[in-house]
Amino acid sequence: MNGKFPLQPLLDLAQNRMDDAARRLGELIASERDSQQKLDMLQNYRNEYHARFMQAAREGIGPDAWRNFSTFLGRIDEAIASQARLLEQSRHQTAQGQQAWLAQRNKVKAFDTLSQRHQAGVLRSENRREQKMTDEHAAKRRDQEEE
Repeated sequence: MNGKFPLQPLLDLAQNRMDDAARRLGELIASERDSQQKLDMLQNYRNEYHARFMQAAREGIGPDAWRNFSTFLGRIDEAIASQARLLEQSRHQTAQGQQAWLAQRNKVKAFDTLSQRHQAGVLRSENRREQKMTDEHAAKRRDQEEE
């Protein structure tokens, strides 16, 4: 049995693809985290702006200020809805990236298992060869001693 694993190029390729998938997954996770932070920031800003609006309403504001507050709250709500959609898309992409990474990892594991079996076979062959040489050497020595 040859000592070199014949599928080593495929194992290397699978390893490279798994590394690429892991890197991409890291980017997707970071993007999802950024989207979540932006959504949180928008929601916090909306809550603060709404509290200011409520405070101003309690103190009495004119119809123009009321309309401006209401319009701006509507725009913030639209931005929040848009960011929530982006976050959902980002989560979906992250899940797909995780599946891609898992698929690549499974390929690497399969090739690695084959590689380990190959190396175990090579080791068994070497051990048998060494044992055969040892047995032949012992037999020759015995034959020489009997002469």
